[in-house]
Amino acid sequence: MLRTPTARVLDEEDEPAVRRLLATDPVAACVLAGRVEAVGTAASALGAPLWGFGAGRSLEAVCLAGANLIPFALPGAERAAAVAFAERARRAGRRCSTIVGPAAAVAPLWELLAPAWGACRDCRPCQPLLAIEGPPAVAPEPQVRPVRPAELEILLPAAVAMFTEEVGVSPLRVDGGAGYRARVSELVRAGQSLAWIERGEVLFKAEIGAVSRGVCQIQGVWVAPGHRGRGVGTAGTAAVVEYARTTIAPVVSLYVNDFNTPARAAYARVGFEQVGTFASILF
Repeated sequence: MLRTPTARVLDEEDEPAVRRLLATDPVAACVLAGRVEAVGTAASALGAPLWGFGAGRSLEAVCLAGANLIPFALPGAERAAAVAFAERARRAGRRCSTIVGPAAAVAPLWELLAPAWGACRDCRPCQPLLAIEGPPAVAPEPQVRPVRPAELEILLPAAVAMFTEEVGVSPLRVDGGAGYRARVSELVRAGQSLAWIERGEVLFKAEIGAVSRGVCQIQGVWVAPGHRGRGVGTAGTAAVVEYARTTIAPVVSLYVNDFNTPARAAYARVGFEQVGTFASILF
């Protein structure tokens, strides 16, 4: 009799196996690896359960079931892992705002969850995952620098505008924006929020939103509407790359919507190359 694949909640004893799995693709696994390196694999430390799929203590896939549902699987194991993770996710009910990760892992998981969870707000099945190792191919904008804590109120409107443009809803709709403000403030304190600020106006901003031992991921790239089309995004991103690779991690990555032609062209000029494909399901 064929048995349905099952997943289990991982604990601290699974950390070595999780690290080995995530090391198979450090760029694609950056977000998960950063969390595990920081706090380990126990649900109490992560703030959410980490599901694992595999035989015994060996792992072929994991999925963090928090505010975002983030699956990661070895090539060839995505479908079986999706069956196991979907079974747990259906029983728990939808608690996430996004399913995001490598497209090969996200697509079968969403296919299995959609009948139970209903329609999503937006499906982005093809988001090129880009990476660069070494200096940017264009000159960095020298005015891009880490945001100072005293500049939080200047940065926040730009951060809200970026989130609303990218995600399609305002981050202020939940808890009055307190959680989002706390996240932005955390990145500022950590030196992972960079911006070009002139006379109290943010011209460009970006965050280094995920950090693992060897890779960091740029998120939230935004250019003020009145300054678009002038190369600000290209030079600003180059500055973030230079800061990140010399200060945080040697490999710098990001993912971008396939339909965002201007952004993709800018990242290509900076020197990013595609190393994979992500997908996002937004609720």
